[in-house]
Amino acid sequence: MKIATIGAGYVGLVTGTCFADMGWDVTCIDIDPKKISALEAGDIPIYEPGLEELVRRNAEAGRLHFTTEVSEGVPGCDAVFIAVGTPPRPEDGHADMKYVHAAAESIAAAMTGFTVVVNKSTVPVGTSVAVAEIMARTRDPSEFEVVSNPEFLREGAAVTDFSRPDRIVVGVRSDRGGQVMRQLYKPLTDQGYPMLVTDPESAELIKYAANAFLATKISFINEIADICERAGADVSQVANGIGLDTRIGPRFLKPGPGYGGSCFPKDTQEFVSTAREYGRPSRIVEAVVEANDARKRAMADRIEGAVDGSLDGKRVAVLGVTFKAETDDMRESPALTIIPDLQNRGATVAAYDPQGMENAASLLPDVDWAEDPYDAVKGADVLAIVTEWKVFATLDLVRVRAALKSPIVVDMRNLYDPSIMEAAGFRYVSIGRKSAV
Repeated sequence: MKIATIGAGYVGLVTGTCFADMGWDVTCIDIDPKKISALEAGDIPIYEPGLEELVRRNAEAGRLHFTTEVSEGVPGCDAVFIAVGTPPRPEDGHADMKYVHAAAESIAAAMTGFTVVVNKSTVPVGTSVAVAEIMARTRDPSEFEVVSNPEFLREGAAVTDFSRPDRIVVGVRSDRGGQVMRQLYKPLTDQGYPMLVTDPESAELIKYAANAFLATKISFINEIADICERAGADVSQVANGIGLDTRIGPRFLKPGPGYGGSCFPKDTQEFVSTAREYGRPSRIVEAVVEANDARKRAMADRIEGAVDGSLDGKRVAVLGVTFKAETDDMRESPALTIIPDLQNRGATVAAYDPQGMENAASLLPDVDWAEDPYDAVKGADVLAIVTEWKVFATLDLVRVRAALKSPIVVDMRNLYDPSIMEAAGFRYVSIGRKSAV
């Protein structure tokens, strides 16, 4: 099969590369000539474990191509995936659909023969209809079908998530479109990975409902963590106890500084806006959005409390600025709230992240960027662990203790055992557990 992706960003590049690895002929199209030139040279514009090798291998095999021209990549395709950004509109939280609509127009102008147009971007309910209406301005509806195929890719594990999916969701209106999608995903369904075929509206809503539910679990366990601290309980034990219930499950029950990234913040906002638009407000998800915003803002209070109530003139070492480990993505990262708040309270900040510092530099001014974790903690009054990179869980504690001006650690990811930190001579503050002082 021959396919194309409109958009060679996170979703489009991973999707296109993984389809090429299945054996299909794939062209990734993007309007950014610098990005396409870099990809053609083997340089990957994002950090995603395993992706660079996959791109190189399939490009060398002649299955994966890159271009800036829709007119080159779309003609003759069995399926064209729309994988462009849908950022939230600042005025109302709804997804900004201008890039999706522009992609639909360009596909309609370039396609030849019957083409399945696949919405891979995270899009609101009703987008399949809107895209079909745009394309019908220049093409007869018999020449195409618009399908919904939401992505469920976790940053840091996207290649695995695509290749070993929990489920493949496909929203179609006809058997013809369904047959193309079944053939496209046959290498996965033949391995036993399930495909759920629905109508497009249900498929569109599945994506938002799934992310809203996961965001709810995160905010829920963060509130449980706060209660644990007051009650003298251990949130790790509480999370384990409720996670063993098969109706609940253990995933997304780790407390922290709040969720961020490219999906949960914008998808919950869109979910809230859509629910209001349909006259059925989602009070639960509205509360989740509010709780997460408050969570991020409360993290500087924890750091300030650890240094006896004042950050003025203090130096804070921050380990981790990306929204999660194994990515260089800074979108909606808790660090974007925490670090400016620390600075506003009079602190200077030194920070280190294994992958995110280049992207963070323009977003977080007046930060002293360190060469490694030990450079960051040198002379600091307090260390704050914000992102759960593995390297931060295996620090040389003797070396950290010697480098810090004051032996205070605020661990927002619970990477360490409080008793070990106490024995190592630290004042250790974690989330939802008794602090060793």
